[in-house]
Amino acid sequence: MDALRLIEATRLALARARSMEDVVAEAWQTYALAQAVGAHLAVHGPFEARAAAGHLGEVGGGNSGALRQIALRAGGLRAARLSEVRDPWGTLTGLGVLLGEVGIALVGVACACEEDGLYWQCIEAIDAADETGDRVSGLLRRLTLRERGGAA
Repeated sequence: MDALRLIEATRLALARARSMEDVVAEAWQTYALAQAVGAHLAVHGPFEARAAAGHLGEVGGGNSGALRQIALRAGGLRAARLSEVRDPWGTLTGLGVLLGEVGIALVGVACACEEDGLYWQCIEAIDAADETGDRVSGLLRRLTLRERGGAA
């Protein structure tokens, strides 16, 4: 499945998330998707962006095992269905927007939760969303420089 379709499916699932656990599960889905997109672009993407793409999923990919378990209970990782990235620019742009939405949703969960463990998982996940978003922005800059014929 194309990355843009998976991003849209994750955005819709995040918008429909009603419980704290659902939001946290969608955060993990997003990190797994960032990791999968990064891995795909590291192999198949533009040469100038391959090394940076390989690092895209490192932040979110190292996130809490508890988040991963919540996502797996929710029906598996959507990112496992990634088969292509037809539009690297559009994919990275959409992924950046999704990461911003995840960060905002996690702030809401962190503010509302009464359990210390979930609160700190949310704080770590917010940091991961921010750092992953920075990496996505860096990749977009590399692609822009490539388009303009400059060096990264």
